[in-house]
Parts: sequence; C-alpha cells; structure tokens
Amino acid sequence: FFHPFALRPTMVFFLRAALIMATATVASSYIHPSTIGTPGQPWGIAERTQWRDTREKQRCYTEVVTQIESLREIECSRTSEKLFDVIQYGSLPHHDSNEASFPLFAVKSRNWNNDRPSVFITGGVHGYETSGVQGAILFVNTKAAHYSQHFNILVAPCVSPWGYERIQRWNAKGVDPNRSFNPNGDVVEGRSFNPEAATEESAALIKFLNEEMSHVADWTCHLDLHETTDSDETEFRPAKDARDGNADSEAGEIPDGFYLVQDETSPMDEWFTAMIDSVRKVTHIAPADAEGKLIGEAVSQEGVIAIPNKTSLGLCAGVTNAPYRTTTEVYPDSPNATPEQCNDAQVACIVGALDHIVSVL
Repeated sequence: FFHPFALRPTMVFFLRAALIMATATVASSYIHPSTIGTPGQPWGIAERTQWRDTREKQRCYTEVVTQIESLREIECSRTSEKLFDVIQYGSLPHHDSNEASFPLFAVKSRNWNNDRPSVFITGGVHGYETSGVQGAILFVNTKAAHYSQHFNILVAPCVSPWGYERIQRWNAKGVDPNRSFNPNGDVVEGRSFNPEAATEESAALIKFLNEEMSHVADWTCHLDLHETTDSDETEFRPAKDARDGNADSEAGEIPDGFYLVQDETSPMDEWFTAMIDSVRKVTHIAPADAEGKLIGEAVSQEGVIAIPNKTSLGLCAGVTNAPYRTTTEVYPDSPNATPEQCNDAQVACIVGALDHIVSVL
C-alpha cells in the first residue's frame, strides 16, 4: 500500500541506481521494471510481456495449497466434528502453457448459520506480501476453531498465486489486484491509490461472493491482510511510473512498524484501538513521521490512517458491505521484527478485531 512521499531527488537517483546494480545479480533474466519501455510512454503489450517474462519464479504456490488443504482437518475439541470446508472457488490460467493453472481456495465454516455475524479474511491479494498469506493460514490453524462459536468464518488465504510465486505486487498482466475490485471507480489525477482495470483474481473472488456466498446478505467484518515493504519503494513505485508513462515520482518513507488503513466512511474508532492494542503485544506500532503522517496520509489515531471509501478505490477491503473493515499493514523488513512476528501480528490483529466485535454485538 505504497504512497509517494517526499525525499530529495538525488537520494531517489542513488537509491534506484543501487537497486538496479544489486538486483542484476539475482537472476540472469531479471530486468528492473524502471528500465522497460520508453520513458514517458505507457507500456503496451510488448512491454508488459517483457516485464512478465523477466519476473523469476522464486517459490511454489503448491506449498500454500498443501497448507490450505490441511485446514479441513481442524476439529471441535469437544465433539471431534470437522469445522471447516476447503472450497475451490476458481482457477487462474497460467501465462505459460507448460504450467498448470492456479486453483483458488477458500476456507469456510462448515456449519454456517445466518443468525451469526459473518467474517471475511483475505490474504495474498498482493502475492508478494508473505505474512498476509501465512497470517491467514495461521489464524485458521490456531484461532478459528474458537471464534467459530461466535462467527461464520470465510478465509481466502492467497488471492494472487502468480504474484506469490514471483514475489510481485502485480498479477501476470501487470495490474495491481488491490486496485481492481472496482474498475469503474473514480480516478483522481496524482493520487497513488486510483482504481485499475479488473483482474481475473478480483473477478474470481467477486463471482464467488456473489454466487456461492450470496446467502450472506450482510457481512459484519472484513480484514484484508497486507504488508508495506522496502520493495514498494525500490521496485514497485518505479515500476508503476514506467508502466503508466509518468515522470519519476518522489520516493516515499516506509513506516517501521505495524499500521492499519481505515475507511473514512466507516471509522469504527474503538475497533481500531482494540486491534492496535492487540498487535502491540506482538510487535511494534509504526510511529508517525515528522509531519504526523504515515505513507503521506494523516494519522487518525496511533497506528491508523484514514483514506477515502475503499470500494471507490477498488480495494479488496471494500468488496463487501461489512461495516467493520480494514487493511492491515505489517513491515517485514524491520530489523525489529522476524517473519514469525509478522505472521503473529496478523493473527493478533484478527483476534483483537473479533474480540471487540464479540464485546459490542
């Protein structure tokens, strides 16, 4: 969830130069996206194809599928009854005809009761954000059985498997899935979080919600699990500039710590406080910068920024009508956090969110 933020142009130049030199050794076919195409001209099909074909596969989605499949074995401690179904809600074709398609999975409460509040958790909308995927799976493995007493639970742990395998923000077509849930949303010139074209990833999830989950008239809560990484600045912001044919935007300051993104049309301030208080038991909360902001946005309370309506921006967190909705942001590159803490922070946020809802409903 990156946002332009001011640094001196000379610092931007040296940061980019250092990154290009460093990444050139990672893989022989790798090309830094800022070098693709003609400066000032948006990418066409050839440039998008070049970008896609030079993104190296670095890990296997099949390992995630194995983890997800195992979740169907979770049992009630009292009755030994299986609590969750694993549902394949879609399939994404692979751009390489020699590769198998990507099956898309959701984990769903087996005994769904429409009298209970319904909770939706998504991870891996940006496939490169590891704790979004692993945090969602860890929650189901360790906490979901308890909360299934109070809620119907639906979890989509890895919405963008191609991005997961290649550790990329975009999908294989060079589109940001977390801007693609409302392609008809308003575009505001100069804003970094404008909606983008629909993607197969977002279309599959929307179809699932509208068809197989159509019996849910009102969602209570939706937590979309994300990370803010150093590569947001070193790779993905320059990539977006190159793709869109824009002049180089100014580099941003990555917050060191956990924070939340609040929809200003549904503030739920006490709920956000409960989540931040739960996460601080696991990892540190991102401090505001010298201007009282995080990623260029005003802080509404400690560790929380407010942005315009998430539905209009095409964000996944706006895909349901849940009044309790947020995007989490973990900082995995912090010297003060381990990968395990990042996963635990995602779980702690979900726990804080659900405990608060139980206390007020």
